[in-house]
Amino acid sequence: MVTTWAADGTAVSARTAIGVRGLRKSYKDKVVLAGIDLDVREGTVFALLGPNGAGKTTTVRILSTLIRADGGTAQVAGYDLDRESEAVRTAIGVTGQFSAVDNILTGEENMIMMADLCHLERRAGRRRAAELLSRFDLVEAAKKPVQTYSGGMRRRLDLAMTLVGSPRIIFLDEPTTGLDPRSRHTMWQTIRGLVADGVTIFLTTQYLEEADQLADRIAVLDHGKLVAEGTADELKRLIPGGHVLLTFADPVALDTAAGLVGGQRDDEALTLQVPGDGDVRALRDLLARLDGAAVEVDDLSIHTPDLDDVFFALTGHPTSDKDDAK
Repeated sequence: MVTTWAADGTAVSARTAIGVRGLRKSYKDKVVLAGIDLDVREGTVFALLGPNGAGKTTTVRILSTLIRADGGTAQVAGYDLDRESEAVRTAIGVTGQFSAVDNILTGEENMIMMADLCHLERRAGRRRAAELLSRFDLVEAAKKPVQTYSGGMRRRLDLAMTLVGSPRIIFLDEPTTGLDPRSRHTMWQTIRGLVADGVTIFLTTQYLEEADQLADRIAVLDHGKLVAEGTADELKRLIPGGHVLLTFADPVALDTAAGLVGGQRDDEALTLQVPGDGDVRALRDLLARLDGAAVEVDDLSIHTPDLDDVFFALTGHPTSDKDDAK
C-alpha cells in the first residue's frame, strides 16, 4: 500500500501496482541501473524521464519480464517478478516505440491473432476484437492491410492489440514517437480513458509536455539513478526562477508594494515580479503584507519553470529526440 495525503490532511491509501527496490542492471562494465526504487499506484500514470542511455527502456524490459535484473526485487500486479514471471505476463501489456503489428495482415486479422495468442474462445475473441476496433475508431480500416495505415492508426491498433487480454498494467515505451500533433493528442485521450477504467500506465517518453499532461507522478532517471520524483508541480518547484506576478490598478499601489516586498517592477504594465515558487503559505504571507498596508492587488499569476527547465537542471542535458535501446 502507498499512503498519500488529501488536501484536508487525511491519509489516503492506494494499492501498489508496481513496487521496485534496489533494481540493478549492468552490461559488462557499463552500469545501466544502479539500484533504483519505484512505487507506482494502481489506476495512475507514472512517467519515467531521462536522457539517452539513462536506463528507461531497460527498466521497462525488466519489469515486463523481457530481461532479468542483476539485483534488487520487484512486484508487478502483486506478483514477484522473478518467482511469478508468468503471472506478471498475464497481468500486463507492453507497447513499444515501434509498432509490433503485422503489416501484411488486416487490422481485424491482427486483432484475432492476438485473441488466439491470449487463448480466448473463438467467438469471444472475435467479439473482443470488434469491440476494440470500434473503441479505437478502426472499424472502417479493419479489413485493410496494416501497411496502408497511417502512423497514428498503426499505434492505435498496436495499443488495441495490447488490450485484448484486458491487462491491469500497461507499459508504454515512447508511445507517441514519430506521431503528428493531432495523432499524439488522440493517443493522450486514449491513455486518459484507460486510466479512467482503472488501468495503470507506466510511461516512458521523450516529450516532456506529454509527461506534464498525463502523469500523476514523474521520476527522472540519469546515469542509472533516480535524481528526482514527484508530481509535475513538485518537480517544477525544485528549480529556481519561479515568480509571482502582481498587477496593480495605479502607480501609487505599485510604489507601495515595491517598497514593501521588493521585486522587479514594470512601471508601464503596472506589474511587480516577486520571486516565489507558488507555495500557498508564502503566497498568503505576501498578500497579508500587502493587505496590511492597504495595497490592493488587481491581478495575480504564478509562473514556475517548465519540465524542460527541470530536466536540464537535474540531468545537465537538454531534452533529446530519441532514446537508445537501453
